[in-house]
Amino acid sequence: MEVRRTVPVKLDVDSDDAALLRETVDEFLWAANYVVDHAWQGNYKTTSKAQLQEETYDEVRDQTRLHANLVQNARNKAADAVQGVVARWKQGEYAGEPHFSTPTVVYDKRCAAFHDESVSLATVDGRIEAQYVLPDGDRDTPHSRYLDNDDYEVTSAELHNKDGEWFLHLRTKAEMESDTSEQATTGHSTVLGVDLGVNQLAVASTGTFWSGHEFDHWRREYENRRADLQQCGSRHAHENIQAVGRKETGRFKMMLHRIANGIIEEATENGCTVIAFEELTGIRDRLSGASWGHKWAFERLYEYVEYKAELHGINVEQVDPENTSRRCSTCGFTHPDNRESESFECLKCGYENHADYNAAKNIGLRYLRRNQTGDGGGAPVGVRLNRGTLNANGEYEPPAGESGQSGSPRESPITRTEGSG
Repeated sequence: MEVRRTVPVKLDVDSDDAALLRETVDEFLWAANYVVDHAWQGNYKTTSKAQLQEETYDEVRDQTRLHANLVQNARNKAADAVQGVVARWKQGEYAGEPHFSTPTVVYDKRCAAFHDESVSLATVDGRIEAQYVLPDGDRDTPHSRYLDNDDYEVTSAELHNKDGEWFLHLRTKAEMESDTSEQATTGHSTVLGVDLGVNQLAVASTGTFWSGHEFDHWRREYENRRADLQQCGSRHAHENIQAVGRKETGRFKMMLHRIANGIIEEATENGCTVIAFEELTGIRDRLSGASWGHKWAFERLYEYVEYKAELHGINVEQVDPENTSRRCSTCGFTHPDNRESESFECLKCGYENHADYNAAKNIGLRYLRRNQTGDGGGAPVGVRLNRGTLNANGEYEPPAGESGQSGSPRESPITRTEGSG
C-alpha cells in the first residue's frame, strides 16, 4: 500500500535568492495561465497534456526563462485545473476558466535536488541552495515522522510564499504492506466526523459547532446589494456589481478558511489521522434550505480542509451520506421520525442530542465500518468525541480513568462552540 504525506518546511533564503524565487514564481504563473488560456479556446476545452505540450511548449520556452521541466510542470498544473472544470461540468455544476494567482511553483526531481537539511531549486537564473529551518528533532512533528523516516522518500514539492517567507511543501511517499495500516504503526488511531449543514455550516464529532448565521447574513446582504445595482442598469452599476461579487467571494473564502483551520485544529488536538465528511455529490438536494451558495461553500470548505490536512499528515475522506441524519449513533436504530429539524431523539433507545452532532458521529462511524479490520469485528480506530471515543461497534469508551455516557454539546454565543461526547 502506498502512503503519501506532505510536510511543510520553511526555507532560509537570502535577499538575492528571494528575488530569483519571486521572478521564478511570476514566470511559472504566467506559463500556467498561458496554457489555460490556450486550452480554453473554442467550444471544446483541451485537456490532453500531450496535446497542450505540443501546442504551447515552444511559445512558453521563448517567452520565459524557466527550466524546461518547470515549463512542463506549469503545463501539468494548467491541464489538471482544466480537467477539474470539465469534470464539474459533467456533474451539472458551474465552473469558469481557472486562473492562477497564488505564488507557487511545482518542483520535481528533474528541477530540484532534495537533501536531508537543504534543497537545490532551479530558478530563472540557475539554481539556488536553501537550508531547511527544522524544529527540534526530539519533538513529534511531521518532520520527524516523515522527513527523518527512511521509509519515506521525497518525490516532489511545491514552493509557497507567505508574508514574505518561503516555504517548501515536500511531498513524500512510502510503501507499506497492505495488511498494515499506518495508523497502527504510528499510534494515531482516531477519526473526526464532520457534518455539513445550513444553520450549522459544520459540526464535528467532538461537539464543536461552526455556525452558518454569519454566512447567511452576508449572502443575503450581497444579494440585496446586487439587486439594487441591477435596477440602475448603468455601466457604472455593472462595474459595481462585479466589485460586490469580488468582495463577497473574498469574505466567504476568509470565513471558510477560518472554519477549515478550526477543523484541522480539532483533528490535531485530538490525535486524529482521518477527517470524514459525507459525500458532497447531491448535497444541496439532501439539505432543506440549501442554496447554490451553500453548495459552493461546502465544496470550498472541503478543498481547504483537504489541502490543510495534507500538511499535517491527515487523510480526508468522504462516506455515503444515506441515513446519517436518521440513524441513532448510540443504538443504530434508523427511522425518519428520529429527527425533527435540529433535534434528534431516538424512538428506540431515547437518545437525545443535536441532530447535526448525531450525524457527525454517524459519519465517523461509517468511515470506521467501511475500513473495518481485525478478527473480532472491531477496528484499530475510533470516532473522536470531546470525551472518549466510539469504536466501530458504536460502543462508548471514556477517557482513561473516567467512566460515563456521552452527553450533549453545550451551546455558546460564539461561532465556534464545544461540547462533550
